Amino acid sequence: MSTAFNELLKQVDSAKLPPVELWRPERVGQINIRVKADGTWLHDGTEIRRKSIAKIFSTILRLEDDTYYLVTPVEKLKIQVDDAPFLAVDMEASGSGREQQILFKTNMDEVVLLDESHGLTIENTNAGLRPYIDVRNGLRARILRDVFYRLADLVEDPETEPMYLWSAGSRFCMS
Repeated sequence: MSTAFNELLKQVDSAKLPPVELWRPERVGQINIRVKADGTWLHDGTEIRRKSIAKIFSTILRLEDDTYYLVTPVEKLKIQVDDAPFLAVDMEASGSGREQQILFKTNMDEVVLLDESHGLTIENTNAGLRPYIDVRNGLRARILRDVFYRLADLVEDPETEPMYLWSAGSRFCMS
């Protein structure tokens, strides 16, 4: 296993996120925060330049009935997300075949192991075919094109249709 893979793998289980799925605040509202399709977070139309602030917001993000909210124990604020709230900006793989493990890193520095609980989907959108990985609790990351091309190099038999790859003992369709 590569050093980069091992470092990312350590981050998978070490992340401690707030239990937003358990919080049921009575105060519900809206805040002028938007996550653009390119992963940029905006507040009142201005880019949030401090990544640490966007990262904090990303940890309290929840999806309910196709609507995104920032949730705390006391309030739930609706925000706008143009595509997916995260981008998969990098990946590392280790092993091969059924033993292969594939890790993705998001633009918010969250690390996700492609497995049964964090699946891969490819959707036909207005912008064409787009690949996504499930990050947590219904939140997804759109896989950037260069990362997807690297992922495509891992398919088990590129000459067959549909194409598949393995990660963490699960098989995922790539076409």
